[in-house]
Amino acid sequence: MKKQTAWCLFLALVIASSSCSTDGEIAEDTLENLDSVEDMDDDSEDAPMDEENNLGDGDSEETLGQECPENGETYFVESKGLISIEFEDTAYSEDWELKKDTENLSGDGYLVWTGNPSMGSPGEGTLLYRIQIDRPGTYQFVWKSSFRKGDNGTEHNDSWLRFPDAQDFYGSKQNGESKVYPKGSGKTPNPNGASAEGWFKIYRSGNNKAFNWQARTSDHDAHQIYVQFAEKGLYTMEVSARSDYHGIDRFLLFDSTYSLDEAINAGESFSEKEECR
Repeated sequence: MKKQTAWCLFLALVIASSSCSTDGEIAEDTLENLDSVEDMDDDSEDAPMDEENNLGDGDSEETLGQECPENGETYFVESKGLISIEFEDTAYSEDWELKKDTENLSGDGYLVWTGNPSMGSPGEGTLLYRIQIDRPGTYQFVWKSSFRKGDNGTEHNDSWLRFPDAQDFYGSKQNGESKVYPKGSGKTPNPNGASAEGWFKIYRSGNNKAFNWQARTSDHDAHQIYVQFAEKGLYTMEVSARSDYHGIDRFLLFDSTYSLDEAINAGESFSEKEECR
């Protein structure tokens, strides 16, 4: 239909201008204009297709592909190498209670596990977070947590953490001289203390019950937590209960362009949340 319309307009113009040209000029001009009309039609047909497929870097259709969960499930979007998420911003069981009984909290409060401890068996009361990575690389993980029972900071101070589909998940000392990998990952060495099925026990230290930014693994040999995302795409983070009355408020993932303090400050704006369609 587009080509027919263009031809009709062109012929009308040729006829209208023929009184001012010789027959040879009309024929030559006609051939040149025929080529230009053909090119115009080709471009007009291709344009909508180009516009439809021109997603650009970071657009969810390009990076998510078939990895997007079922329609209606939500995921969080990394931006400029930073992710900042409230723990309560996902589905959770009744044994995770949402509380806001202290200061220095963000969002709607914090989650605290009030069910039975799960010291040696990760996977109880699992919290699931889908994360869209558009800037691949190595990210440090840290959470803001507190022990919410008693006065001993070595009790009620840890939960389980796993990244089941990341390229690498490990603990490292700040000088980089030592790394540990979760038991069940097929990699060694493994941390001191509890670990199983690709899960790390993540703890915080100190007897101050305030919510602090700290995440460590390996008992008596503290290692910071790192995750490597090799490609753009949607990844899963899982948290499950270990100690009862461990309160978790918010977590950050940030790449090497940030120091911890810079990530904490920048993370005051929470990550954008999208819905799979």
